[in-house]
Amino acid sequence: MPAAPIAHAEDLAAFVDASPSSYHAATEVARRLQDAGFVALDETQAWPHEPGRYLVVRDGALIAWVVPSAATTTTPVRVFGAHTDSPGFKLKPQPTTGRLGWLQAGVEVYGGPLLNSWLDRELRLAGRLVLDDGTEVLADSGPLLRLPQLAIHLDREANERFALDKQAHTQPVWGLGAPESADLLGELAGSAGVDAARIRGYDLVTADSARGAVFGREDAFFAAGRLDDLASVHAGTVAMSALGSDLDSDHIPVLAVFDHEEIGSATRSGAAGPFLEDVLERIGLALGADRGERMRALASSWCVSSDVGHSVHPNYPGKHDPQVRPVLGSGPILKINANQRYSTDGVGAAAWHGWCEAAGVTSQEFVSNNTVPCGSTIGPITATRLGIRTVDVGIPILSMHSARELAGTSDLYDLTRVAERFFRG
Repeated sequence: MPAAPIAHAEDLAAFVDASPSSYHAATEVARRLQDAGFVALDETQAWPHEPGRYLVVRDGALIAWVVPSAATTTTPVRVFGAHTDSPGFKLKPQPTTGRLGWLQAGVEVYGGPLLNSWLDRELRLAGRLVLDDGTEVLADSGPLLRLPQLAIHLDREANERFALDKQAHTQPVWGLGAPESADLLGELAGSAGVDAARIRGYDLVTADSARGAVFGREDAFFAAGRLDDLASVHAGTVAMSALGSDLDSDHIPVLAVFDHEEIGSATRSGAAGPFLEDVLERIGLALGADRGERMRALASSWCVSSDVGHSVHPNYPGKHDPQVRPVLGSGPILKINANQRYSTDGVGAAAWHGWCEAAGVTSQEFVSNNTVPCGSTIGPITATRLGIRTVDVGIPILSMHSARELAGTSDLYDLTRVAERFFRG
């Protein structure tokens, strides 16, 4: 494996480690882009009218853009979209529970995690704390929790049949003692350096604490938690960071990373909410565009919706299309569905293959087996909300929605190369 893809994967490992929650992910993207010269804006303030590089954060989502000096009222946008959240567990109200001498955390299933993959792992609890004065503070417990599996001696049929009750079997342990003598939120407050008595609200999720790693023959594999969809968020961030302030372009590059994709996107920071539309409208207003000019700009714009897809699984080949079988290490994927669960059409496919060719990257195609229901992405939502021509892409992985997912090292690097080509035009 060449050095560049490995270095890229190691940087992704650091990015994932810094992003145990969507709020941490948005903060880490903002930090990296600000280091690259982007200016953070506040939605409650007036925005500048000058060309430049800007970003805005809304909860666990972020949008960044570059306005070239040649931009006009009808300059189109090129949006690279992804999402910051991942399946797992979210902390419930009154979260300090337990029995029989064990301290446990009351959690609720978030999205569609592969439940058994969360067993016997050291888990972090991370997210935001909201204090009595409205201040939002990021918190990360580090390795604190574990979902211990029942021993084979106590369930001799575990290897023949295995199912977890989403309530009874998914409450992780985090210590020993009586619940009335402990305070899980106090543990989080201590890690964030705040007084637990000041906490008035919180959004906290579990995350695998193990760091991502390159491994396998010729370093072909990369495994980490939350690759769905931090792999795409990282690719877009690296590509956007590479754009200089003197960008000579006939379009406006936009990075849009949304929250809550795993639960339907219907939130103020999700793709079904108004965030992207709000930002694009304010960009147009700053350029002096009226509504007609903004509509003209959108009509010639593009969105690349990037999310992970399924690699063919060597142990379950019957779950995949018999002909279209993407595999790790053979390039990013173009995602296609006849019922528009993915937004790709013939025009989008042609454009994607053109960007890949310009970047020197080989692409694969993905389509589901007719008997296996197809998931969806932010792509159809974005296309529906804004009317922007949208194409769905990503990287192939195994173990999707597991606590630790598997990608191809070279695919991660290649997706970033295509993202940068897309941004540059």
